[in-house]
Amino acid sequence: MSLRFTLRQLEYFVAVSEEGSISKAATRASVSAPSISVAIAQLEDDFGLKLFVRKHAHGLTLTQAGRELAAQARVVLAEARAMRHLAERISGQVQGVLTLGCLLTVAQLLMPRLRRSFEALYPQVTVVQTELDQLAIFAGLRRAEIDLALTYDMDIPKDIQFLPLASLPPYVLLSPDHPLAGLPEVSPQMLQPHPMVLLDLPHSAAYFLAFFDGLEAPPYIAERTKDMAVMRSLVAHGYGYSIANIQPQKSQAPDGRPLRLVPLVSERPAMQLGIAVQEGAGNMPAIRAFVAHCRSQLPALILPEGPR
Repeated sequence: MSLRFTLRQLEYFVAVSEEGSISKAATRASVSAPSISVAIAQLEDDFGLKLFVRKHAHGLTLTQAGRELAAQARVVLAEARAMRHLAERISGQVQGVLTLGCLLTVAQLLMPRLRRSFEALYPQVTVVQTELDQLAIFAGLRRAEIDLALTYDMDIPKDIQFLPLASLPPYVLLSPDHPLAGLPEVSPQMLQPHPMVLLDLPHSAAYFLAFFDGLEAPPYIAERTKDMAVMRSLVAHGYGYSIANIQPQKSQAPDGRPLRLVPLVSERPAMQLGIAVQEGAGNMPAIRAFVAHCRSQLPALILPEGPR
């Protein structure tokens, strides 16, 4: 049997095996669905095996052969990435592909500017960017699908290394006519009676709700959303307050309505923004260069705390 498969085909195969859907795998890999379908068909032809059972209402399910090959494909992809890292380390040059994950709440405010200025400094590096929640970041690092991720120090597991970059004290978003909008700072006790718009993402929601631990009653959650822009719009239109850490450049919702940003006073330590990598991967030239670039650029990108 002559094997002619590519690493890209294996990446698509693994994506479909984990997503159970051609369309979801295409979204994850940032390619068209037909490209995924062709890759799977070519792999099945190359291996002479059926990899998936296609169920009309339930997407794709791995066959027994598919399960075994998917497990081995992950090993092959991890080894290929390790070989690339080894070559970069030997050459000492900042070049190649840097697969960058980014927490959803950070991506829209920081990542485009950081990426553009980094690529200008290192034109031999091709940056591939993907936005993920915290759980997906950990999974992506473990599966070697991303090289590093810009994220917060929320529940970092022991097998993931976190390199802190900046401290981000929490603040409260309020509509200008909210009863607390005119204060120089607010506390969780002051917020508790008012409706809350919760940014309901894995780990993030638990972090925001933990500010109310120890109070007589939990916060009154009036609205939930997984989108930070939607959260700002709900707040601006008076549906409640919300809590965040990275301040936008403009104190307004996406539709232009104004917002009031007020520091949140709490005994909880400020959240840390940083880089998450697999243990030991921080010495790769491209990763070292990106971490150093973030440290030099972030002070100008992160706005100072204070009411606005």
